[in-house]
This record gives sequence, structure tokens and C-alpha cells, in this order.
Amino acid sequence: MPDLRRRYQGEALLGLVIDALPEAVFVIDSEARIVASNSAARSVLPSLRPNDPLARSLRSPDVLDALDRVLRGGQPEKVIWLERLPVECWFEVHIAPLRLEGYENAAVVSLRDLTESRRVERMRVDFVANASHELRTPLASLLGFVETLQGPARDDDKARDRFLSIMREQAQRMSRLVDDLLSLSRIEQHLHLRPDTPVDLGILVAHIVDTLAPMAEDGGIELKVDMTGQVVVPGDRDELARVAENLIENAIKYGSGPVEISLSPLGASAVFSVRDHGPGIAPEHLPRLTERFYRVDAGKSRAKGGTGLGLAIVKHIVARHRGRLAIDSAPGKGATFRVFLPLIEPEKADSA
Repeated sequence: MPDLRRRYQGEALLGLVIDALPEAVFVIDSEARIVASNSAARSVLPSLRPNDPLARSLRSPDVLDALDRVLRGGQPEKVIWLERLPVECWFEVHIAPLRLEGYENAAVVSLRDLTESRRVERMRVDFVANASHELRTPLASLLGFVETLQGPARDDDKARDRFLSIMREQAQRMSRLVDDLLSLSRIEQHLHLRPDTPVDLGILVAHIVDTLAPMAEDGGIELKVDMTGQVVVPGDRDELARVAENLIENAIKYGSGPVEISLSPLGASAVFSVRDHGPGIAPEHLPRLTERFYRVDAGKSRAKGGTGLGLAIVKHIVARHRGRLAIDSAPGKGATFRVFLPLIEPEKADSA
């Protein structure tokens, strides 16, 4: 009885110790059954239960094989575990032998979540690949035309004028891309700093509408504006102007029929909405619209001078302002982009 009591006391103490650890940790006995687990481990593996076999909760052959080797007297091991369902998650699994009173052999297993670091690394690789691809095409075009002008078309005035016009377009495309990349980088650098300067969104949106009116007129697009009262938010005026400009310009470029622009307070938030009556967006594209370089129709986007970064910039600016971006669309029903931003405190609104 004293040995059994000491064993239960040891398990209770062990449970208290590992529950204080931030990473997921659990202990198993020589038969690969759960002895103790902390709350972080149970959040990763909800089916963990005392005395249950680990294989009932964790079905990774690599992890279970490494565990078996450690329990049979091996050295500590480290294994990468990929869990694909319900979402893809990566874990670094550390398994080490543990001498626990009342057990001949035991092992402590800790899980380090690598999901976010893997996601960031994948984004970095994709970003470099996409940026290189976006720059490679206009650069190749420019080099080709330069070689042609230096060679066969050296004395052809008509060809020279046509080629120079195309070269100018490609150079402008690269310039827009570089400008957007720099803007995105600056926004990300200050993402943790929330702007607090009062900005009257009504005045700002009206200015952007006036600026884009000639583009809308050239495309036969009517801009319908509905703004209610004074709407003041804490923010960076230039960045918020970029949000309004990107969303309205996209609606003009890719929509059809009138573009409906509205601004109004809703509770403690300001709601800025841009709706077009274009072809709409299929559901599978909606979650990825704000990814860098993601395009529903890459050819059409490039033809209209798009860099594939506009909505990524919008998303990051809205996040910096502690707001939210919502996108509603369906094929054949146009698209509505709504930006929700916290209103400024009433006593500060008068300084806008």
C-alpha cells in the first residue's frame, strides 16, 4: 500500500509540474500508456486519457516507432510529425527516457508546434518565387526589345516608336510592382504600431472618388456614393487613402455597371463598402484573395496593370488599424468589399 500511495502521489506531482509548462507534454509508461498530460497536450490531442494507449490518440508510425526505441533503453530522439486533418499542422516531437518511481521504464514526450514557422517559411519561399516571376517577364521583354533596336530595327523609325512604347509599359509595370512591394514592406514593419491620428473618412473617400472619376468615366462606369454624417477614425491618412483607392479602382477595372460606394457608422465601427456588378468570384477563390500575387484571372489582371498585391496591401493596412476586411461574392452577382474600422473616441473627433 505505501508503494501504491507513493506512486499516486508521484503521478499527481508530475501532473502539476508538466501542467506548468507552456509546450504540450505528456508522460507514458513502459507499455506506451498515458501516465500524465498537461492542458497544452490535451488541446493538441483531445482524446488523451490516463491509462489509455498513446496509439489511440496519436497515429503517427514515425513517432510511435521512436517511442518504442526509447522505451527499450534507447537514447532521446526527435521526430517531425505532420498532422494533415482537420488542418495541416507540423510538430517537432522530443522523446526522452524518464526514471519515474513505480515504473520500470517511462518516457516524457514534448510537442513543439512548428506550424506557424513552416507557414512563414513557405510564404517567404513563395513570395521570392512569385516576385521573381513577376519581374522576369517584363525584364525579358525589355531585353528583347533593346536587342532588336540595337540590331535589325536600328534604322526602322516606325518599329522603334512602337517598341519604345511597349518598353515604357513594361518599365511602368515593374515600377508599380516595386512600389507595391516597398509599400507592403513598410506597412508590415509598423504593423504593431496602431495609428491614432483622427481621420475624417468622409472627406478622404470623397477625395479618392473625385480622383478616380476620370478613370470611371473612361470605362463607362458610374460611381454611386452614399455617405452618412461625419465618420472619424484613428488612423494614418495616407494608408487609409490607399485602402479606398485600391478597392474603388479594382471595382472600376474588374466590375461592370455602377460601382456603389458607401460609408456609415455602425455601432462602434465605421463601415466602408465598395460593391461592383461584375462577374463575381467563385467561392474557392475568396479565402485566398488577399494573398500576395494571388489572382483569380492572372492574364486580365496583368493586362489592366495589376501587380497582384493590392488586396494584400489593403488587408495589412486594415490589420494595422485593428479593423476587419470582409468579402462577399458569388459568380454572376458581383462582389462587395467591406472594411470595418473602430471609430475614434468622441472627444478626439473634433480635432479631425
